[in-house]
Amino acid sequence: MVDSADSLPAYDTQLDTTGLYCPEPIMLMHNKVRDMDPGEVLKVIASDPATTRDIPKFCSFLGHELLYQQEADGSYLYFIRLG
Repeated sequence: MVDSADSLPAYDTQLDTTGLYCPEPIMLMHNKVRDMDPGEVLKVIASDPATTRDIPKFCSFLGHELLYQQEADGSYLYFIRLG
């Protein structure tokens, strides 16, 4: 996992779930990854604190790699490589 915002991973697709709350961010992620290929990277922006729990579980359950996770000022940022 990347340690600092100075070296954010490159990404293929972005999903902004700002303003949405559980379960909507995860539902939208499921839909988005269906249109992506293995190895591609999805950048997710969220405002729901529950994503700090839900997104790592989503990755673990579906075999994706959580490359980066950061929280700053009520905004959450994730980079996920599809498995």
